[in-house]
Amino acid sequence: MLQLQVTNSPFNEEQVELLNRLLPSLTQTQQIWLGGYISAMTLQGAAAVSAAAPAAVLAAPAEAASSAAAVAQPVISREVTVLFGSQTGNCQRLASSLSRRLEEQGFKVTVSAMNSFKPNALKKVENLLILVSTHGEGEPPDNARSLYEFLYSKRAPQLNQLRFSVLALGDTSYEFFCQTGKDFDQKLEELGGQRLSPRVDCDLDYDEPVAGWIAQVTAALSGAESAPGTAEEAVLAAEHAESLQSAYSRNNPYHAEVLENLNLNGRGSDRETRHLELSLAGSNITFEPGDSLGVYPENHPRLVDEIIAAMGWDAGESVPQNKKGEEGPLREALLRHYEITVLTRPLLEQAAKLSTAAALHGLLLPDKAQQLKEYIQGRDLLDLIQDFAPWNVPARSFVTILRKLPARLYSIASSYNANPDEVHFTVRAVRYEAHGRQRYGVCSVHCAERVQPGDTLPVYIQNNPNFKLPASPDVPVIMIGPGTGVAPFRSFLEEREEQGAEGKTWLFYGDRHFVTDFLYQTDWQRMLKDGVLNKLDVAFSRDTEEKVYVQHRILEHSSELYAWLQEGAHIYVCGDEKHMAHDVHSALISVIQEEGGLSPEAAAAYLDSLQQEQRYQRDVY
Repeated sequence: MLQLQVTNSPFNEEQVELLNRLLPSLTQTQQIWLGGYISAMTLQGAAAVSAAAPAAVLAAPAEAASSAAAVAQPVISREVTVLFGSQTGNCQRLASSLSRRLEEQGFKVTVSAMNSFKPNALKKVENLLILVSTHGEGEPPDNARSLYEFLYSKRAPQLNQLRFSVLALGDTSYEFFCQTGKDFDQKLEELGGQRLSPRVDCDLDYDEPVAGWIAQVTAALSGAESAPGTAEEAVLAAEHAESLQSAYSRNNPYHAEVLENLNLNGRGSDRETRHLELSLAGSNITFEPGDSLGVYPENHPRLVDEIIAAMGWDAGESVPQNKKGEEGPLREALLRHYEITVLTRPLLEQAAKLSTAAALHGLLLPDKAQQLKEYIQGRDLLDLIQDFAPWNVPARSFVTILRKLPARLYSIASSYNANPDEVHFTVRAVRYEAHGRQRYGVCSVHCAERVQPGDTLPVYIQNNPNFKLPASPDVPVIMIGPGTGVAPFRSFLEEREEQGAEGKTWLFYGDRHFVTDFLYQTDWQRMLKDGVLNKLDVAFSRDTEEKVYVQHRILEHSSELYAWLQEGAHIYVCGDEKHMAHDVHSALISVIQEEGGLSPEAAAAYLDSLQQEQRYQRDVY
């Protein structure tokens, strides 16, 4: 632990002793809050902060306060703009929670999705708080793209009047962790903005850093009127709002009984896709079409046992199960609480502190970034242990460097109104070989091999306000969902059936083989017969010599699809982000360009306008 010394600090001996007693006892949230409080003192002057500070903070001597009061203080605006960029809704929920908190502090708050905010209005904003996630390979989420591109264009204005702070959500297992947040933070500074508080980058387990950031920006805006406890309460309130009237949330999942677990693929398929039906009876959990189900899985028991054996640990040894300090058996911790299948740079950096292996330390050198990227790809904790042995590290010390096992999100495949007190989801089992060993998708193989009817799964609802049916059931909808991407459209169509909707519906579906891989085929056939589904176009890529995908079917029906758009149809795309979503996006631009007689640029702008009007929505991963 770093200790202050009287000789190299501006503090006297008594102050140094007090600081050395205090600092090691602070949590991360308290450290962040304290930094924000000190920043606020610097920004506003000691006198202004002292007047508004909590009772626990000592007031300045009278003569110092008098001297400070004589200095003219700048007028600080009480207007705050909160902008969010969110693909799945996390940043939107946190933005709403933050805005309520600021309003309670007496601020006038404007909250907006980035694509609903006029970029030129930034010239009039004095206090800006940005909450944004990173999507795909370092890209902004769909509703952040327009503002992002504006700031990086020649039209971006100087923003010397602006004070800002950025909260970035991401996943350290991705190479471009929190890249969109980093980009916004950097660009706003380049345009002349001044930071209210430093950017905070959050991993999947984001509660504590979010609470710290909220406390920090509130302190900077209002002179430390906030406290860490209330910030944490604000985050928890946002999480509890996820499940509407239910007490269950991401931090308090519901243990739902498994009613059905069926393989949707036919005999002879090289794929295994499971349809699971869970009971929500008595939970008060509800959801809407377009929402996702968060599922907390278990790691593969074989991998857990191999890790314990490789380290020479005792499976029954008591170790921390979580950050709350709860204790339990080591095997239980590795099975249900810690991530062991993904390697990240932060994990390797922490592991290096427990290892004398020169090769591991060498891999983390700045000039070895490419080698590190190649090493962590497709490897897990057992690889790390075996490749850099020996360790000689106690289990309870080692588990503290591991990340919490995150939930997996799956598009809900059922309508709550059509199936009260149930939720259905679709998951394709992932199995592959890498680096000489068989690998498994954590949740998918758990569901495929070890979950039986009568078992329970810890789940919660992830509301997604950015993937919703039109408000009017009479509006036409076009749904594009190959593979498991078709799951939410089962929910959409069940809901439209319950509504007695008059609007036309068109589904584009694709997979490998018609005979073995046509997911939910009997559902679509029944819906076609009953008029719930008006058009179905399919593409089975391995059934013909030339591979045909959904984007090819879109181009084949160019004229009719454009006519639907002219009638006001909404377009929905769900599934693979890396290839399918980009190919479909390009196909839609081609349709608009050809049928509308537009230039490529004008066709792209047309599609962008549909996105801003929420007539083009995507749930891609």
